[in-house]
Amino acid sequence: MTEVWGLTGGIATGKSTVSAWLRAAGVPVIDADQIARQVVAPETAGLKQVVTTFGADYLRDGQLDRKKLGQWVFSRPAELKRLEAITTPLIRAEISRQVANYRQQAVPVVVIDAPTLFEAGYATTLVDRIMVVATDAPTQKARLMARDNLSASDAQNRIDRQWPIDQKIAQADVVIDNGRTIAETRQQVVKWLDMNNFGTSNHLKRGDQ
Repeated sequence: MTEVWGLTGGIATGKSTVSAWLRAAGVPVIDADQIARQVVAPETAGLKQVVTTFGADYLRDGQLDRKKLGQWVFSRPAELKRLEAITTPLIRAEISRQVANYRQQAVPVVVIDAPTLFEAGYATTLVDRIMVVATDAPTQKARLMARDNLSASDAQNRIDRQWPIDQKIAQADVVIDNGRTIAETRQQVVKWLDMNNFGTSNHLKRGDQ
């Protein structure tokens, strides 16, 4: 039986780092962000729906100008909901297809890496257990400002668009604390892998990743 874990966190809390470690350990990871790009790739039905809804101004050389569209919708909640009404069902369908494929292969575990695991409803419909990568609020904000070259207010606005991290932690089966050193975070991931007999953690123990 395949156990499906949802991996999530807050923006800039370190989820992508944990996801990379899981892949390196041989754990199958379904990347919701990657799928989100695929469903609006050139000549897809998803891209056609987006252009019909928002206009051809958001196309550049036949591709979706994700940055321009993002700047428009993220400051306008109603517009963001219009976009999510197009993309979320497409993303969910592809995630479900990939999970079914892994179940057919009878792999012991598959991880759905999704920043909006809770917000998009995946937590209640697609996963058996949940891992949340968390850090304290000041650290999260500082990392986001540095990573994306944002002002304090812009960083806080992006954080506020997601569920509060404490709310996610309250529903988690496992919490990875990424508020300290990278080595301490990696040790927590290794412990989870070893306790559940998932993947191969030896190279992570050596610090190869």
